[in-house]
Amino acid sequence: MRKKRRNSESNIHESFSDLALMMLMTFIFLLVIILITAKSQEGSEFPRLKKEAAAMKERLAAMEEDNQRLYNELGDVSDMSGEAQLEQVLQAVGLNDAKGRKDFDLFVKGLEAIPGKDLHLIIDATGSMHGVSGFLVPLLRVIVARSQKEVSAVTWFADGKTNTYQGTMGEMLDSFMKGAPFIGGNETIGEAFFRAKENAPVPGAYILLGDEPSDDRIYYLDIPAPVFTIPIGRADPNTWHEYNTLAEKTHGKLLQLIFQ
Repeated sequence: MRKKRRNSESNIHESFSDLALMMLMTFIFLLVIILITAKSQEGSEFPRLKKEAAAMKERLAAMEEDNQRLYNELGDVSDMSGEAQLEQVLQAVGLNDAKGRKDFDLFVKGLEAIPGKDLHLIIDATGSMHGVSGFLVPLLRVIVARSQKEVSAVTWFADGKTNTYQGTMGEMLDSFMKGAPFIGGNETIGEAFFRAKENAPVPGAYILLGDEPSDDRIYYLDIPAPVFTIPIGRADPNTWHEYNTLAEKTHGKLLQLIFQ
């Protein structure tokens, strides 16, 4: 009887051993199948992933080229003399004749009367400003250089949305050109001044650049610094009236720069 029991116990151990071996072999088999399948899928996906990576690399290179071009333009303008800056911008916007130069010089003289040491630029970024976006940065650089002020912040507005940038001149203008949508049709100037006051310290003065009257209400008494307004482009009576009213209510001034 004892011998029979030992054989029974031995058979049980052998069965468990065989079962464990089968499970191990099954696991290895499944692992090999998974690896083969993954490798096959990797091989089939590789051309597509390679193509996408190449496209992303091209987009990144284009972005880097645009950034470098922008910084070069900003650097070139800042390194020029005041007269050279003026010539480059006037030529870019088609105002390099005698009349255009006179209008621009009068505009700059108005800037020199702005109080304080720093400016906060409030810029219309709706679709109607898309046409001037190409020369807006060098124009702003010349305005700042000729006014002998520093820019402490830049805020754009469009369709109730705003964003405020702070930092160096190059950083702010670079962020502005990347972030400003230049789409939409609602000139929410009131919202822009409300957010500008929230997002940045009070400057010596605000400068508003735009080409159409506001579509929302402007609370003049809540604007903490004088506003110097610049109606750009067409001589629209409604725009000029509102920009002049905003300037007077905040003890600023309407500055004229007419592009023809």
